Amino acid sequence: MKSWYLIHSKPRQERIAGGNLERQGYAIYLPMTSARRRRRGRAIHVIEPMFPRYLFIHLSDQSDDWGPIRSTIGVSKLVHFGQVPALVPDTLITNLREREDGEGIQIIPSREFQEGDKVRIAEGPFEGYEAIFHSKTARDRVILLLEIAENYARLTVNQTVIEPLS
Repeated sequence: MKSWYLIHSKPRQERIAGGNLERQGYAIYLPMTSARRRRRGRAIHVIEPMFPRYLFIHLSDQSDDWGPIRSTIGVSKLVHFGQVPALVPDTLITNLREREDGEGIQIIPSREFQEGDKVRIAEGPFEGYEAIFHSKTARDRVILLLEIAENYARLTVNQTVIEPLS
């Protein structure tokens, strides 16, 4: 019987570790997600591992050879709790796979803002401005209240360009 275990990779080498493990005949799973990052002052969308430095491997403790895993390029170690390898519940892998789109990217529900929440505009002509969430309109559009000259102006933007103010 095979179970899922957790691999810790070297920094930013999850894909390299996964590819090398697959070439050795191991079954791996590396959940990916779409994220917004800033590069050279601009917000861009990137596809990156959902759990940085971690990937899952499907192994049998009876028939699989675990020896080559640790020395695989890109792998740092097999995660252990004490002397026991970290066993990952099958339901977690199943749930992660059910949340993927057709391209294998995790679909993460967007955060629901409440009226009065403080937000920051992450891209567009008002990038960097802070505003107050007012309401949600059609589909992915929201209304923000932007303070300009001691008055609040209504601004309608795409929900994907706002982020919570930490």
